[in-house]
Amino acid sequence: MEVHFTPDTQAQLNQLAGSQGKASEQVVEETIARVLRRQAQFIEGVNRGIAAADRGDLIDHAEVVERIDRLFRS
Repeated sequence: MEVHFTPDTQAQLNQLAGSQGKASEQVVEETIARVLRRQAQFIEGVNRGIAAADRGDLIDHAEVVERIDRLFRS
């Protein structure tokens, strides 16, 4: 596979890789692997949510708001 970047993106990639003591290719591969892992985790979370909804395991809007408020108060 071959990937082409704009000159600006390539320069930023080279700078980042150099600051980490890595080759640009290694930084790209690690970054893509991380994105793919996070995407898989997101999809799994969505599927868990859908399964919970299918089982009727839901919380009401007020409880969602309360949980979010608690997160911001912590």
